Formats: sequence, C-alpha cells, structure tokens
Amino acid sequence: MLDTAALIAWPMERMRGGLVVPSQRAELGRISPDKEMLLDSIGLEWVTPGGAALAQASELATQTGDMAGLSPVDLELLALSIERSATLVTDDYRLQNLCERGGIPWLSVTMEGIQALWTWELRCTGCGAIQPHPDAPHAGKEELGNCPDCGAVLRLRRSRE
Repeated sequence: MLDTAALIAWPMERMRGGLVVPSQRAELGRISPDKEMLLDSIGLEWVTPGGAALAQASELATQTGDMAGLSPVDLELLALSIERSATLVTDDYRLQNLCERGGIPWLSVTMEGIQALWTWELRCTGCGAIQPHPDAPHAGKEELGNCPDCGAVLRLRRSRE
C-alpha cells in the first residue's frame, strides 16, 4: 500500500506493483502532475476498498479521534491496508498512529515515523468543551467547524490520557 508521499518520493522502480486507491490519482495530479502522468507505466494495482473494510477503518479512526484529521483518501488507504493485510507505506503520522493502534504494519517513506501513540479530542477553542468525533473523514484539514455551545472554532488536540 503506497500513500501519496510514496508516489511522490520513491523512485518508479520501487513502486512497481504497489497497491493504491483510485482517489489518489486526483490528489497526485494536484501535487505532482508530472508524476501522475507516469503512474500507468509502472504497473500499480488500483483498488477500491470494500464497505466492510471502510467500516472497520472508520471505527478505528473514530476510536482514536483521528477521523477529523483524515482525508477521504487517507481513510481508503487505511481500509485497503486492512482488507489486503498489506503494509502501508506512509509519512502521515495520523495514519501511522492508526496502523499501530490497529495492528497494521507500516513503513515510513522518508521520515522517521511516530514515537508514541496518541488519542485525539475535538475541543472548542472558546469554552473548552469536548465535542463528539465526526463519523466520516474531513475534506479540509484545518476547518473542523464551530462549537454548538459557544460558536468558537473547534480544533483537534491530543487528549490527556
């Protein structure tokens, strides 16, 4: 399983035969159009995860509080790793955290990787209230909505376990 960082950073021969999700094509096209044009020539396996694996990935991400920080592409990568029992190659700390929590093997692309497991909470920056985690990935990494109690911005914060 290759996340988009691997598709950008790894040499073409190292990616040959790797598993990827179709939604990565658009993501890569925005970030690295030149690399996106070469993808068909390296024998990647484009696979969409099934509903059961998506549900399992969603449950794991909700339990850890990582869901609000995931993109739909991230959730699909995690789900396909679960479905195929495949090692996920990623520099995304959130995905590494989820892999560790879920017993899914992972490798870093270019960075060292996580050193500790984290659990996240969705906290109001105004009144400090902790809000329920969303049950679907969030398209915009920064904008998580407003507090229903006071209207201030919600932010992901590491929970104090």
